[in-house]
Amino acid sequence: MEHFEEYKKQTEPEKYQKAENWGIAIGLQQVDNLTPSKYLIEVAKDNIEGKISIDEASEQITQYYKKNPAKTLKEHSEKEADEVSARITKLLSTHTFSFSPAELISIHKALFNGILDHKIAGKIRDYDITKEEPILNGDTVIYGRADSIRETLDYDFAQEKKFNYKGLSKREKVEQLAKFTSGIWQIHPFGEGNTRATAVFIIKYLYTLGFETNNDMFKAHAKYFRNALVRANYQNLANDIPYTMEFLNKFFGNLLLGERNLLDNREMQIKSEKSSQKSSQKTTQKSSQKILVLVAQNPKITTTEMAEILGISRRAIAKQITALKEKGKLRRIGPDKGGHWKVVE
Repeated sequence: MEHFEEYKKQTEPEKYQKAENWGIAIGLQQVDNLTPSKYLIEVAKDNIEGKISIDEASEQITQYYKKNPAKTLKEHSEKEADEVSARITKLLSTHTFSFSPAELISIHKALFNGILDHKIAGKIRDYDITKEEPILNGDTVIYGRADSIRETLDYDFAQEKKFNYKGLSKREKVEQLAKFTSGIWQIHPFGEGNTRATAVFIIKYLYTLGFETNNDMFKAHAKYFRNALVRANYQNLANDIPYTMEFLNKFFGNLLLGERNLLDNREMQIKSEKSSQKSSQKTTQKSSQKILVLVAQNPKITTTEMAEILGISRRAIAKQITALKEKGKLRRIGPDKGGHWKVVE
């Protein structure tokens, strides 16, 4: 986030806070391997310096992509990173908040409406999912069942709301907050954008609790934050791998207690085994074959529809489609909108 360091050295609190919000917003794009464009950085600086409002910044970004439609996968990624970063910044600049599942859902809608498929933004997923995780050697966390998301969300929120923090040490309070964050993330109410929506909700929740946060954590270590959530919700007792809050507590310790724990993603990596690698390869190959079958059955099928049917993320679908195209097994005929897929025999 070196783009905004100059503003942190200034004494003007408004510029400092704007720079902090933009830094968090851009940093959170790491969780989905997204990088903002150079154009966004310039728009952000204009907002920080007071030349334009946050609403005007968002509108400028929207108009920019209307005039310069994204064509390549990289451009689509930049577009999502730019638009979502502006929306996160706006949410962080407002002081409204209610502690409820409805607030979490409204945050997801505010972040992704018009960016993700209209059936996804602000909607509880109605399909089960798995996600291949690099730190798990391709294995997946067991996420909440689609048919019980609303009930489990309500339960977790009710438990947190009635939890008695009185008499606890600051560390005990922070560990409880980390546990609550881990729980609602594992429920995974949304098919896409779950971690970013959860992070924004938790940041705003922490503000209401009066915590002073080290915002550098979300700016520089958002990927670590997501991987720590993965490890907090993964176990494989057959291979002697239990659930562990160790890494998430380190992150929250740095975030809220001023600790200086080393945050190294490599520490969270499950030891590689040939069987795990083979399993991951087989899973990817099976998914690729299923994509080809779906395309053969419906050449106009969307990546969102594929993700729902196969129960994997839209981004994973996009990666496998790219690989299939590179291997010459799949071809896109016509534009993204109005075109269709063709399986190459």
